[in-house]
Amino acid sequence: MKMVRFAFCCWVLVCVTFLTCFSQSNPDRQKRIQSHNQKAAEYLKNGHPDLAGFEFKSIIALDPGNVDARGNLGTILFFQGAYRDAIPQLGTAVKLRPTLWKIEALLGIAEKRTGDVDRAKRDLEKAFPRIAEERVKTETGMELIEIYSHSSELDKAAAVVAILRRLEPTDTNILYTAYRIYSDLSDESLLSLSMVAPESARMHQALAHELAKHGSTAESIQDYRDAIKLDPQIPGIHFELAEILRTVDTPESRQEAEAEYRAAIQANPLDEQSECRLGDIALRANDLKAASEDYTKAVQLQPDDSEANIGLAKVMMSLGDARRAADLLKRAFTLDPTSAMAHFRLGTLYRQNGRTADVKHEFEEYGKYKNMKEQLRELYHKLNRSQVNEEDASSS
Repeated sequence: MKMVRFAFCCWVLVCVTFLTCFSQSNPDRQKRIQSHNQKAAEYLKNGHPDLAGFEFKSIIALDPGNVDARGNLGTILFFQGAYRDAIPQLGTAVKLRPTLWKIEALLGIAEKRTGDVDRAKRDLEKAFPRIAEERVKTETGMELIEIYSHSSELDKAAAVVAILRRLEPTDTNILYTAYRIYSDLSDESLLSLSMVAPESARMHQALAHELAKHGSTAESIQDYRDAIKLDPQIPGIHFELAEILRTVDTPESRQEAEAEYRAAIQANPLDEQSECRLGDIALRANDLKAASEDYTKAVQLQPDDSEANIGLAKVMMSLGDARRAADLLKRAFTLDPTSAMAHFRLGTLYRQNGRTADVKHEFEEYGKYKNMKEQLRELYHKLNRSQVNEEDASSS
C-alpha cells in the first residue's frame, strides 16, 4: 500500500505554536532564544525550513531542553528525508513532553522508514488514538495499517481502517486499503476454517459462498445442500441457498427456493429478508393477498428495508391504493435515494395522475441509477473473473 506524504504545514504549524519553555535566570540567553525563535518563525512563514532549522539548532545549543526547538528541528529534518537525524530530536521532544501526540506519530513514521519497526509500531499505536486532527490521524493510521499488514496482524489493521472509514468515507486510498485488508482477512479466515474443520457444515457454507461469487452456481448449490445435511440449524443457511436457487430460474429451482425461504422463517421467525422474498414470489404469481401479508410482515420486522417498502408499494398499486403506494415509495427514497425501482414505480404513479413533469423526472432518475448499478454489477463480474484467472494461473 502506497503511503501518502504528509503535508509539511500539518506538522510545522503545530510545532511553532508550542509554549516556549526555558529558564528565566539568564535574561541574555532568553533574549537570544527569543530572537532565534522569531527568525525561525519568519523563515517558516516565507517557506525556508532549512534556514529555520539553523535557528532551531542555535536554540538547542543555548537550551538543550527546549521542546519547541527539538520538535521543530525534528519535523524539518523529517520532511527533508533525514529520518535518522530527525529521530533524536523528535524522541527528545516526546520524552520532555509526553503528550506531543503528533510529534510521537512523526517519530514512529521516521522509525518505520529507518527499519526500526518495533519502535515505530509502539509509537504509532500510542499516538494514533490520541490524535484529534482528521488529516494527521488518517496519515498516522495508514502507516500503522502498513505495519500490521506486513506482520499479518489483519484484525488490528481492520480495526484501524474501520476508524479511518468513519473519518473519511469517500477517500479512495482508504477505501482501497479497506478492500485489501478485508479481502486478505477473508482469505485468512477461510484458510483457518479449512485447517480446523475441513468437513464441517460451516466449511461447506463458506465454499458455497466463494463458488457463488465466481459464478459456479451448480457447485455452490451442492455445497449449500451438503452444509444443510450436516447442520440444518446454521443461521442464514436456508436463505443463502434460496438466494442462489433464485438465479437458476427454473420451475424446480423456484419451488425449492420458496421451500428454503419458508424453512428459513421456521428456523427464525424474525427473518425479514425471507418474508420479503416470499412477497416477491406471491406477487409474481399474482397472489396479492399473500404478497400483502408477506410484505407487511417484512416492513413490520424491518421498517428501514427499502426493498420491503417498495414491494408493499407494488401491491398497493395493484390494489388501487395510490396514496399508500406513494407514501411507501417516498419512504423507500429516504432509505435508499439511489433505488432505481422506487423511481420507476413512483413515475408510474405520477403518469396515472397526469403529472407529466414529475413522470419525466422520475424516469430520468430511474435510467440514471439503473445504468449506474448495471455498471457496478459488470465491474463486480470483471473483478470476480480476474480473481478466478489469477487463482487458475497460480495453481497451474
